Amino acid sequence: MTAAGRRGLAIIGGGKMGEALLSGLVRRGGPDGIVVCERSAERAQQLAERYGVGTVDLAGAAARARVLLLAVKPQDIDGLLRLVAEHVDTGHLVVSIAAGVPTARIEAALPEGVPVVRVMPNTPALVDEGMSVLSPGAHAAEADLDEAEALLAAVGRVQRVPEAQQDAATALSGSGPAYFFYLVEAMVDAGILLGLPRALAADLIVQTALGAAVMMRDSGEHPVQLREAVTSPGGTTIAAIRELERHGVRAALIAAIEAAHARSVELGVDKS
Repeated sequence: MTAAGRRGLAIIGGGKMGEALLSGLVRRGGPDGIVVCERSAERAQQLAERYGVGTVDLAGAAARARVLLLAVKPQDIDGLLRLVAEHVDTGHLVVSIAAGVPTARIEAALPEGVPVVRVMPNTPALVDEGMSVLSPGAHAAEADLDEAEALLAAVGRVQRVPEAQQDAATALSGSGPAYFFYLVEAMVDAGILLGLPRALAADLIVQTALGAAVMMRDSGEHPVQLREAVTSPGGTTIAAIRELERHGVRAALIAAIEAAHARSVELGVDKS
């Protein structure tokens, strides 16, 4: 098939993030124009049955799809790029979600001039509430960015950032859902400790988290202002905040995000 005849999207890699994007895209627009390339035949069949998409090999993906979404772990990207390079040309758009891997490293493995866009999505794409950041490579035009943005906008919000900010964005929003799940887990455990059934504690915390997030998004107020509105003098909230500060929770969160950033930078270093 010629470059002019290619249409749609091939998701290469059917892991958690690949499935999260696939799930959201199929919910929004149906399975037409989407194919999946997955090295595990069992996993490929599972995704095909679950979402109604076709499954192909790498050659078939490149022949049929205009956009190739590389949805593999950073540790697997170099091996995949060696295989992909045999099948891509400047008529493709390569979109990579491999954490930490810079566009220059991807471009160096592909034929000259292939446009590359680097993206860091997150798993709330599964429920159409993802947060994705994208950055262009050296050969990506504005139209390529628009195409990648439209793809990701189907499963949440999208921000364009300079590539130098990608590792920080990865540490904040790419890994971010795990931080919130961790905090909710601890709060549910506290509820159980205080005598609440697990299901009730989870329901209280999840709805509280959802409501707080919507307030931050829609009110336009700084988180400090929103927190202070809940914190009455001599009340229960200030007693809790004092303990959080005493245990260094704020410093621990900052240190954790710095560690995620450092790991993203490390993953981007070509060790071959």
